[in-house]
Amino acid sequence: MRTLAVATALTVALATPASADPSPSLPGPTGRQPVGVTSLYLKDTSRPDPWVPTVPYRELMVSVFYPATSANGPTKQYMTTLESQLNLERLNIPGLPLDVFSKVRTNAVVDAKPAGRTLPLVVLSPGWTQPRATLTALAEDLASHGYLVAAIDHTYENRAQTFPDGHVTECAACAFDDDEATFWPKFYDVRSADTSFVLDELLRSRWGRIVDPKRIGMTGHSAGGATTTHAMLADPRIRAGADIDGSQHVTMPDSGLSRPFMFLGSMDNYVPGAMGPYDDWETDWQHLYGWKRWIMVTGTVHQSFTDLGVLAGQLGVDLGDSIDPYRALDVTRAYVRAFFDQHLRCKPQPLMAAPSSAYPEVTFIG
Repeated sequence: MRTLAVATALTVALATPASADPSPSLPGPTGRQPVGVTSLYLKDTSRPDPWVPTVPYRELMVSVFYPATSANGPTKQYMTTLESQLNLERLNIPGLPLDVFSKVRTNAVVDAKPAGRTLPLVVLSPGWTQPRATLTALAEDLASHGYLVAAIDHTYENRAQTFPDGHVTECAACAFDDDEATFWPKFYDVRSADTSFVLDELLRSRWGRIVDPKRIGMTGHSAGGATTTHAMLADPRIRAGADIDGSQHVTMPDSGLSRPFMFLGSMDNYVPGAMGPYDDWETDWQHLYGWKRWIMVTGTVHQSFTDLGVLAGQLGVDLGDSIDPYRALDVTRAYVRAFFDQHLRCKPQPLMAAPSSAYPEVTFIG
């Protein structure tokens, strides 16, 4: 299933050559505005943690990316050394240092002064077992084009998450994912509740003075992308959403969704009408009653749509993709940005209207 984390993609990786970059970097954002970032610690005392019930509250870490007044200052650390180690040690990739993700160079300046008012907000949800860090390049790009972006780490669902007091949580939810019939409904309920709680906290905090509450969107990768439809059904404040290569597992009710929605996935893995990683998209497509678009990209693999595609390329790790990883990320950022520009900013986008000669690897399914 496509919601598996990068572990699946990397278990067939080639050994890292000696020429691999020991300090990889994320490509810069494409917008005109400098990007700032801050980390928020949020605690929901209205519910115990759903994965570890002995914890009487749900605590979350969120990275908020935003257009800033200046590009001067230290940039955000991609992962801590321990987070990098816990994400990589189970993969046993020859020659790949376990601390390499702690050395990734990013572009957003920590706690830079925000710029702008009444900004559209986009929520990002990462894949199953993945940290919010893996969507940094997408978040930075959206912020450079005038969006406020909230990337959520869903506690106990990723391999490692560090909190301000120094404690680190690991993947307690991984003990429950063998039973798909019970796991995925709970998973989407948890993530939907997390999303609504984060929106509540943002809108009543100082960020609420910057965000336009009528222009909120959501997207994510893998299980985070699949979460988007469930979160939209649970929270009408989310006006538009996109699923980036995420199997649904739990399809939409017949009542469906009438707000704008986009699927974005890998053309190489799609066989129309056949059982496979996108058969649930075909089911949900029939229950999307508003504006909708289904777009597929040739040459990509599951992690091509995240930072892990470009980082693997720099580290000499073969994911099996046939598209240049920078090109794959460029396509992802361009189409996600165009989708939200059209539906949160009400600016018609040619990329959303028809296939483009500028992106020949993109196929419109619907």
